[in-house]
Amino acid sequence: MARGHNAAITSNAVSLDAFLAAVAERTPAPGGGAAAAASCALAAALAEMAARYAGLEDDAARAAALRAEALRLGEADLTAYPPVLEALALPADDPERARRVAAAKAAAAGVPLAIAEAAAEVAELSRALARAGKRSLAGDALAGAEIAAAACRAAARLVEINLAGARDDPRLTRARAAVARAGAADSTP
Repeated sequence: MARGHNAAITSNAVSLDAFLAAVAERTPAPGGGAAAAASCALAAALAEMAARYAGLEDDAARAAALRAEALRLGEADLTAYPPVLEALALPADDPERARRVAAAKAAAAGVPLAIAEAAAEVAELSRALARAGKRSLAGDALAGAEIAAAACRAAARLVEINLAGARDDPRLTRARAAVARAGAADSTP
């Protein structure tokens, strides 16, 4: 069960100040994954706003779904990494330690990968909204694209770190593909 600031994070109604305070605490979670998810959700909210102002309700609905998914992933991230820390806490001479650390890291890579893929989609959607939406909201849509691209890169980096010993894991390719998609969204509208 989450305690202190972490307990506040498990609710979608947490204040921004409470979230930032929880990230700043000397606790393993929330950390980089939750921060990337929150950034992705923020970017999706900007895309949703731009779509609504432009009357693009399908795009607004997709952005809202991505925002909700990012929030869900941020909450999932709170429990994704503690098993890695538990495995790392095993004595160095424990014959199961290496296997347990590798298995825990492999399992922990799933959440940041999902964050990276969602953020890549938000970046693409935001860039499209900057082109097709209201001109007066292009800056907001572009801000969303940049925030989403950064969230994607951060989450993909976490995947790479977790899978450092598993160079053939296909999730590394998926993480790189998400970063490429988010980066491809970086062209000017």
